[in-house]
Formats: sequence, C-alpha cells, structure tokens
Amino acid sequence: MKKIILIALILVSIFPISAKEGDKVETAVFGAGCFWCVEAVFQEVKGVHSVESGYAGGSYANPTYKEVTTGQTGHAEVARIRFDPDVVSFETLLAIFFQTHDPTTLNYQGADRGTQYRSAVFYTTLLQRDTANRIIAELNKEKAYPKPIVTEVTALNEFYMAENYHQDYYSNNPNQGYCAYVIQPKMEKFRKVFKNQLK
Repeated sequence: MKKIILIALILVSIFPISAKEGDKVETAVFGAGCFWCVEAVFQEVKGVHSVESGYAGGSYANPTYKEVTTGQTGHAEVARIRFDPDVVSFETLLAIFFQTHDPTTLNYQGADRGTQYRSAVFYTTLLQRDTANRIIAELNKEKAYPKPIVTEVTALNEFYMAENYHQDYYSNNPNQGYCAYVIQPKMEKFRKVFKNQLK
C-alpha cells in the first residue's frame, strides 16, 4: 500500500491543483464499493462542486436501491462528481479514487459483496477514458498492488440518482455503525495522504 500512496502523490505533483477557482464544470462518475464512502471522500476535495450518490451501468432505467442490492440489475453504486478542472484535475480525482478503495478485488469491497460494489470508472469523455486506462497501466506496471487492477472503464450511458436518504449519508449519520467503523477510518487515511487537496 506504500507504493500506491507514493504513486498517488506523484500523480498529484504532476497535475497540481490551482489556487484560483474558475467557471468550468466537468463530471466524473466512480464506483468504488458503497457509494456512502465514495461520496464522503470526494465531498471534501477542493474544486469539487457537488457529489451525488446513484446508480450506473445497469440494464434498465430508474432502479431502486432494493433492486440494485440484489446484484441482478447490473448497476453499480456510484458517485457523480461535478468538479472544476481548473482547481482539481481528473488525474487528481483518479489518484484519490485509487487510493481510497481496493481496485484489485472483483465485485466487492470489504464486507460489501456483489457486482453493485465493483470498481468502475464511468467516463464522460474520451479523454477521461484514455486517462483512466493510462493510469491503470502505469499502476500495474509499477506493481502498486500485489494483484492486477480489475477496475472497469466504461462509457457512462445514464446516471440515476439514489434515494434522498442516501445523499450526504456520512455527514448526516456520522455515528451510524457503518459510518463509524468503515467510513471514518477511510476518511482519516484519505485526509492524511491528500491534505493539500482538502477544502
């Protein structure tokens, strides 16, 4: 894991953030296990305007949480991140993404099991696709993880917003069991490694 921290820091140093916020807004969509975790991390990143929990990559429209949790719809739990590329680059978001989950586990993160918890980048531009594939290749070449990365890189066809109670879940429920025992330790590691990227 030390290698991934080093690589994340290298990526951030290559693509530094700007101190001045502009008017541009781009969208990134990441799946990295439970969307509560992903949302909590990216809400604290400088240059991120909004983060919404939802579903992507499935076979039909407007799925419910109950349907997605069966693993039968093909959707992944994701976070849609709207960000200012003049403040935080897509490469930096990817560095955070790869640092804050295990991209080598197929269809699970920790105790969360099923295709809905898969590691995924749902790209919104061809540049995002190429960037994600390049960084995955670099991380695999450097053997940043003991196993190859299995992160899916797929075009975003549609994003479906999750139910209201899933939005801002960690900030609204910090003492809930999952938040306290799973998300909080992840947040502490994230804040330590990416302290210069925090709001």
